[in-house]
Amino acid sequence: MSPLSIPDWNDIVWRASCYPQTDGLDIPIVVIRRPKMDASARAMVEAINATPTKAVLYFAGGASQALGWMMSVPGASSTVLEAVVPYSRMSMIQLLGKVPAQFASRQTSEDMALMAYNRALKLSQPGFPALGVGFSGSLASSRPKLGDHRFHVSTRTSNHLRSSTVTLSKGLRTREQEDKVSSQFVLKAIAHACMVPTTFVSELTDSEVPKELEMQFNEDQELEQLINGQICFKVYPFLNDMSRAERKIILSGSFNPLHDGHLKLLEVAASILGEGYPCFELSAVNADKPPLTVSQIKQRVEQFEKVGTTVIISNQPYFYKKAELFPGSAFVIGADTAARLINPKYYSGDYQRMLETLLGCKSTGCVFLVGGRNINGDFKVLDDFDMPSELKDMFIPIPPEKFRLDISSTEIRKSQGML
Repeated sequence: MSPLSIPDWNDIVWRASCYPQTDGLDIPIVVIRRPKMDASARAMVEAINATPTKAVLYFAGGASQALGWMMSVPGASSTVLEAVVPYSRMSMIQLLGKVPAQFASRQTSEDMALMAYNRALKLSQPGFPALGVGFSGSLASSRPKLGDHRFHVSTRTSNHLRSSTVTLSKGLRTREQEDKVSSQFVLKAIAHACMVPTTFVSELTDSEVPKELEMQFNEDQELEQLINGQICFKVYPFLNDMSRAERKIILSGSFNPLHDGHLKLLEVAASILGEGYPCFELSAVNADKPPLTVSQIKQRVEQFEKVGTTVIISNQPYFYKKAELFPGSAFVIGADTAARLINPKYYSGDYQRMLETLLGCKSTGCVFLVGGRNINGDFKVLDDFDMPSELKDMFIPIPPEKFRLDISSTEIRKSQGML
């Protein structure tokens, strides 16, 4: 097949690189048809791409043209972090982690939007609004449907959930036309979630009135959702820097209280790495204590607002889970924490389990910057520990001449009469 046989230059042509170019052999060509879009739809996509919103899109059962429109306008990478089409039943079950009561339903689209929102949080940089979009549809197919032709669209942001259900007039449109109408609706829903004004007119008839559901969440409700595990973390971007750095430099702790040592340690770690977004991380869920209350979280967050630095509230107390939550990040830890990480005692005495757990962290692209700490009266640095050879390149020392602090939060609380 030759590129000259392509009927429409609006098509996107990809030459399969996995096939070596050999004289006398045809080179396979994959032709992907780009769905046609009118000027108003294009203008809407351009306006969406001009916002700081970062989105993950999960579509099943239709609206394929919306994906094409989003991806065909220059600047798509500034908005779309990931687009997934879980089309088969098993794909949907694996995405949701359960068998949905109905595959095409409002509840399923809301579950998809929540999963997409959590995924967008993990993939986007702190400070950028995250958006999850879920679409589930039951449109015209090769066999007549006994039930309605309908689709469900849900969008989830940090403080807002919006769901819409549209029942289409059966027999009025072809499958391609139903896909176009549902795609138009999805595009408008994304624009609305990005707070983009639009005069875009859909092709729904007067009888095809969407059933709408909207929910707003205040800060307390967001934090309750975090504690309960519905959302994976919440960002307070007090740094006020819309950084494009993909790597997060994270100092985790309880921060009770936040002190100058924490601030200086993160500053030094950031200077060593040279590139990244420095932020603190507080887990609302503890390994051996009750979860923090909403009021406790808000009190500790106030400390970061006062000094103007970003803090992320998560629900994962263990570093191997934090690595999954913040892939590619650099975690700033003390030598005492490093000692615990490589001690089989904390893995039920199983050395191999310790190694596999930390290699799992390594596979996410995470590293650990280790600062010196007083341990039982002795100042210890990374070189004082026998690090497994498989893990050595994952641990980076912070030289004591660049940072050393011999006081802990516990000692500060004692001195202030907080214990």
